[in-house]
Amino acid sequence: MDPKQISKQMFDFNKMAFEKSFSAMVVMQDQAEKMFNMWLEQNKWFPEEGKKAMGEWVKTYKKGREDFKAKVEDGYGKMEEYLTPKEK
Repeated sequence: MDPKQISKQMFDFNKMAFEKSFSAMVVMQDQAEKMFNMWLEQNKWFPEEGKKAMGEWVKTYKKGREDFKAKVEDGYGKMEEYLTPKEK
């Protein structure tokens, strides 16, 4: 078996594992956010400034998460280019 073909299979497996793990992490984080928002709504003593700060933190976190995913996908794209056989 060609070493590049073996590398491509390993790459495909790792890419799929990352995508599935990342999706699971996003689901867990979104669920935690929903639970936290429910807690905030039920606790009227929490200051409004704190709620706004938490909202901004969540927005920043989500943007960082999406930026990270975009960078990883960019890297996967470059690696896939390298591993894909070229037409002669």
